[in-house]
Parts: sequence; structure tokens; C-alpha cells
Amino acid sequence: MIVSMTGFGRGKKEGENVSVTVEMKSVNHRFCEISIRMPRQWVMFEDKIKRVITQHIARGRVEVFITIEGEQLVERTLHVDWQLVDAYYRMLTDVRRRFHFADDVSLRDVVHMLSDAVEMTEQPIENDALLSLLLEATKEAVEQLKHMREQEGNALLADMLMQLETIEKSAHRIEQLAPTVVASYRERIHKRVSEFVQGVVDEQRLLTEVALFAEKVDIHEELKRIYSHIEQFRRIVSEGGAVGRKLDFLVQELNREMNTIGSKANDRYIASEVVEMKSALEKIKEQVQNVE
Repeated sequence: MIVSMTGFGRGKKEGENVSVTVEMKSVNHRFCEISIRMPRQWVMFEDKIKRVITQHIARGRVEVFITIEGEQLVERTLHVDWQLVDAYYRMLTDVRRRFHFADDVSLRDVVHMLSDAVEMTEQPIENDALLSLLLEATKEAVEQLKHMREQEGNALLADMLMQLETIEKSAHRIEQLAPTVVASYRERIHKRVSEFVQGVVDEQRLLTEVALFAEKVDIHEELKRIYSHIEQFRRIVSEGGAVGRKLDFLVQELNREMNTIGSKANDRYIASEVVEMKSALEKIKEQVQNVE
């Protein structure tokens, strides 16, 4: 079974006073790249989350969105810069005296100016139960993601094998057409020479010319390699797993052989079959870009 790199998964776990939701989606990427968005207080769990995901995902860019809701998840602490508060108070007192204000400096006046002097920090409360819920939700989400990628992979495989069969049929037709190219060339050159020399033809020279042409347009090795690449392609997809890079390499090799046949063909029927093969190969190439 081959696997697509496109999919979506969601997992949700609930415990006492806490709920964890993990959503993830994946798209094409050359390597395995994981991006996690979660409350900053829990970034210490990021490596553990990634280890769960990489047990199921080999390639693709995975975006993970984590929501944690509940009570008593963090401990909030206020830090007061008392030196700055003292400075504010002295400043307010000096202003009152300088301008002869009748009102005393009140707590409200000081509090109004405390925004720079007070800082609140949040420290996550160590909670093994929360970590367990988080990893369970991650596992549920990544298993859903993997299942969707497998289903998409089956659809990709069916289409690629169909296009591969088109290529193979065209290769067989080219194999049947190839000998006629040399025979047709021999007839054409014999006719031209006969017209030029009024029926007196040097058969030995004609045979030499035809032999040189036959060597020039010989596509036996290219066809042999195409059949070999097709066989490898089928074997690799039957093995399954992370095979995208191998398939991409085979697509490049098939394209190279098709281009060579097209340049050697010297025949419109073979050229037409090459166009058919390249069209099918282009569809395979598009699908392979999405294979893990």
C-alpha cells in the first residue's frame, strides 16, 4: 500500500477539569516537517508530541493545532517592581506639592500608573494526567490522518497503474512499428536512387546506407529499459511504504527514454505513440509528487 501526503485528523480527550483537542493536517513536502501551534506554557511537551507523530508519518509537512481548556492548568504570579512604584508615588507627591493640589495621593492614583510596574507570569502546573491526555489525543489524530492518507494513496495507486498500462501498451505498439521504419526507409532510398541513376543501383552501397540508418534509429535498448522501469514501478508500489522518492526517480528515467525514442523515431506513428506515453507519464508525475 502506498500513502498520500495529504490528509486530516482530529483527536479529543477529556479528563477531570481539562479537555485536550488536537487537529492536524498534512500536505506535500520533500521531508517530514512538523509545525505545532499550542499554548506557550506547554511547549515543553513539543518533542514528545513530535515523536508520536513520526511513528506514523515519514514524509510531508504536518501542521498541528492544540487546544487545552480547563481549570488549574497554570499558576499565576504577580511581580511588583517596588522601586518603580516608589518612584511613581514620589512623583505624584511632588506634583501635588508643586501645584498646591488639595487632594492627597490616593491608592487609585497609584494603581492607575502601575501598568509598567506590575507583571503577571504563568507557570504550568506539573500534571502527568494532562500530558497523558495530550499524547492520547495526538495519537488519535495522527491515526485518523494516516487512515485518510492511506485511502488517498489507494486512489493515487489506481490512477498511476492505469496510466502505467497506457505507457506499456504504447511501448508494445512502438516495438511492432520499429522494424517497419527501416523497411520503409530502404524502399524510399531505393526508389530515389533508381530514379536518379535510371535503374542501375549499387546494392552493396544501398545496404550500407540502410544499415547505418537502422543503427541510428534503433530503439531496442530504450524500449528494454522502459519495460524494466515499468516492472520496477509495479514492484515498488506493491511493497508499499515511503516510496515517493523512488517513484520520482523512475518517472525521470522513463521520461529520458521516451525523449530518446522521440528523437530517434523518424516516424510519425511512433512519434504519436511517444506523445501518448508522455501524456500518461505527466499524469503519473503529478500523482507521484503526492506520494509519501
